[in-house]
Amino acid sequence: MSLPDLNLLVTLDVLLAECSVAGAARRLRLSPSAMSRALARLRETTGDPLLVRAGRGLVPTPRAVALREQVHLLVQSGEAVLRPANQLKLAQLSRTFTLRTSDGFVENFGPALLARIGKEAPGVRLHFVQKSDKDSAPLRDGLVDLETGVVGKGAAPELRLQALFRDRFIGVVRAGHPLVEGELTPARYAAGRHIGITRRGLDKGPVDQALLPLGLARDVVTLVGGFATALALVRASDLVASVPERHTGSLRTGLHSFALPFDMPEITVSMLWHPRLDADPAHRWLRGCVREACAADAPATQSV
Repeated sequence: MSLPDLNLLVTLDVLLAECSVAGAARRLRLSPSAMSRALARLRETTGDPLLVRAGRGLVPTPRAVALREQVHLLVQSGEAVLRPANQLKLAQLSRTFTLRTSDGFVENFGPALLARIGKEAPGVRLHFVQKSDKDSAPLRDGLVDLETGVVGKGAAPELRLQALFRDRFIGVVRAGHPLVEGELTPARYAAGRHIGITRRGLDKGPVDQALLPLGLARDVVTLVGGFATALALVRASDLVASVPERHTGSLRTGLHSFALPFDMPEITVSMLWHPRLDADPAHRWLRGCVREACAADAPATQSV
């Protein structure tokens, strides 16, 4: 049995990226006729047309779409194997990393992270983008280099992840709020006017689930999409917010924070990345920087 021509993987990777015989030929520095012959060989090898005419251009077949990411990863892995193992020179590194983070991460961990990166690799720039959902597509598609957050059930199984720290929900009110004085019971907490924090428009969350066995329910009078917005409302009203402690440390300055008067499970905040970047020296260094920035002791809470 003859082995397939593995050079065709590189050709297929470029063809699927360009969806153009002429464009792929230019990238690989081949003539259009040579690229057409390579496409014919790929069609014969795979038993699929791969690219078909649609108006003046070409579109991928369902089989080609299914193969696109797998082929790209194979080519990248092959290039990594054959590439000389150069030592990473941070002082000369020039690169932009895109980090997808939840509300509060940049405010609390960004300064320490940026200070270290500026000292070790001044040519590196971080691009923080807001995490509006738990979709893994930005990591898979290479639009994001690293993501932080609580790993949900819908996370892509191929993603790499590493725990950064554990966090817990706490309550926050303005200084002088009525809840500051006297014993704080679950019933007294639930009777306050609360802010719901949700990216998906849900009016029930983990705090509500923890109150349910006690026969209690919060009076949620408004919903917001992030911690910073919730705490801004708390600062100027008698509303109550329940937020993760470490994610909101700097945002809670001047506010009164307190332990919730009922049991709630802790959450684990992790960083996630695609396996294509697992062995990349610069990305490995970035992951170490993020780990160390998050390794500071959790801020103490003030109990009522």
